Amino acid sequence: MSSPDVLRAFLYADPAAHSLSPAMHRAAFGHAGLRGEYTALRVPAGELGGALERLREPGVLGANLSLPHKEDALALLDDLSPGARAIGAVNTVIHRGGRLIGENTDAPGLAAALEAAGAPRGGVAVVLGAGGAARAAVWALSTRGHDVRVVNRTFEKARALAGSLGGLAQPREEVPWGEVRLLVNASSGGLSDPEATPLPDPPALAPGALVSDMVYTPRETRLMRDVRRVGARTENGLSMLAHQARLSFLAWTGADVPTGVFLGALEVAR
Repeated sequence: MSSPDVLRAFLYADPAAHSLSPAMHRAAFGHAGLRGEYTALRVPAGELGGALERLREPGVLGANLSLPHKEDALALLDDLSPGARAIGAVNTVIHRGGRLIGENTDAPGLAAALEAAGAPRGGVAVVLGAGGAARAAVWALSTRGHDVRVVNRTFEKARALAGSLGGLAQPREEVPWGEVRLLVNASSGGLSDPEATPLPDPPALAPGALVSDMVYTPRETRLMRDVRRVGARTENGLSMLAHQARLSFLAWTGADVPTGVFLGALEVAR
């Protein structure tokens, strides 16, 4: 049982055991001089409502949400930030005076990670997937001036995502891969099976293209290996993970801990 003066935050996900978020947030609490605990909990989809209610307890800052909760949380919270409402997905819940506010730090976190990686701006970009992470990716890429295409195994899901985001992206079954300067894998492919890939036949992308895989466990996915063989640069999900965590921690505590603290914790934990 935590002491009343210990701040608490959580990750709700299914699965949750693989998460590196506890290591990052423990480091952030220490850097900020705060007594805090961050715990990753497996929360199946049907139990999200009850888990969210427990965030109203005194001393609880809030929680991060990962698969499969980012879209389901929308209807269960007291309010949403403009960004979370527009994106249609929540990855951060903030407890303020007994109320639960949904925020999305995935989108600005991805944008910051792409900037740090020297990703090209503008031109054709492809998002693989159609869930909550894909919504954040489309939003992030649109802020960087890209012509965004959404590709998913189920085309209807890609079309529904694009339609719900007000024209920020176009659903595509056929993609002019040779024009693609940036590809973001926001699907779950590679998360549980290192040899799973959303693109069994790696396309030849535009020269200098970057492939960003949101998956960070394993550190190198089959998708990353495959596209490097056809000349693309690659980036895994660790940088995005650190950037979005910094923004979540800032929203909970008001402490602006440098991204390097989060990245350093990831290096130790990996």
